[in-house]
Order: sequence, then C-alpha cells, then structure tokens
Amino acid sequence: RSSARFVAPLGCLVSRQKHTLPDLPYDYAALEPHINAEIMQLHHSKHHATYVNNLNVVEEKYKEALAKGDVTTQVSLQPALKFNGGGHINHSIFWTNLSPNGGGEPKGELMEAIKRDFGSFANFKEKLTAVSVGVQGSGWGWLGYNKEQGRLQIAACANQDPLQGTTGLIPLLGIDVWEHAYYLQYKNVRPDYLKAIWNVINWENVSSRYATCKK
Repeated sequence: RSSARFVAPLGCLVSRQKHTLPDLPYDYAALEPHINAEIMQLHHSKHHATYVNNLNVVEEKYKEALAKGDVTTQVSLQPALKFNGGGHINHSIFWTNLSPNGGGEPKGELMEAIKRDFGSFANFKEKLTAVSVGVQGSGWGWLGYNKEQGRLQIAACANQDPLQGTTGLIPLLGIDVWEHAYYLQYKNVRPDYLKAIWNVINWENVSSRYATCKK
C-alpha cells in the first residue's frame, strides 16, 4: 500500500521523494448508500490525484528556484504549494476519517473531551454540521485540537487551506464540502450530504488521532 507523504519543509525539497496518492482502506462502493461509488472514484482517483501531481510539479519548480536563489519565483509558487499541498494533506486525512463500519458516537477519551468542550455529542455534531454547511463556496469543516489550550475546537477553512498550517489546530476530523465531494449524489443540497456523512465517520480513527496529538 502506498504511503501518503505530506508537504515537506521547504528547505528539504532538494532531497525529497515524490508524493504519492494513498490507497483507500476500503472499496469505492463501500460507503454506499451514504456516499456512492462514482463520487468516491472521481474524488480519489481524479481530484486527489490531481493535487498530488500538481504538488510534485510545483515542488520541482520550487527546488529549481531554491537552487538558483530566485526568491521572486519561490514567493510566486507559495499559493500553488498551499493549494495543492493542502489538497493532498486534507484528502489523506479525509479518507481515513471515513469507514463502512463508521457512524454512531465516539467512545473513551474523545467522547469525554467532546462533552467537556461542547456540552454533549449532539451539540458538537450540530455545531460542526452548521459550520460545514456555512462554508461559502468550497472548503472544509474541521474538528481540531488546540494543543496550547488543551481543548477541542471547530473551525472552517476555505478552499484547500490546511487546518494546522493556517490555524495551528491539529486536524482530527475533516469534512470536505467542495461540490466534488457530494454533487453527483446530493446536487446542491449540502445539508443532505452532511446529514449522511455522519453515518460513515470513522470514530476509531478520529480517537486515535486525538490520542496521538495529546502526547
């Protein structure tokens, strides 16, 4: 199984390996009826693959500019690095946040943290759904961990802006609300997609990410 390599520190681009598209841990049709196979195939093999390919191209150009000491070109490449690098990071998290055996509610420390920081799981679910519905245009709704404050936070990011790189929050659960994530099945009714996606949330993965980031 190929591994997901995220954006390398810019100073390390000279000796990096190329990013690769991570395999899904389930079949394209595994999340039906909540997310259909056609969406999953296009989303993974086309959209995510495009971010990976573009990221490799941009990093190669950045490496050349770095070698030449061409600061102007390095600066001009930053938006493309952010967009394609963020797209790769976000989707690599997103696939693991979903599971055909998902849904329900989290358990253990994550559930206790949700109750502590949001009052109840129902309140948390309502708030993350509302934030995700409210994203204008394309973007993501996130549950993140604020390491400095030791608490969970909900945030929205525009386009493919990566959560940690733009807010400092460690990403635990991301919900993609770009139209390519749902339009073929749910048309322009984003709330219906968001209602359905809770049935396939992989709480074991989210809990594992939470336990790791607390260390």
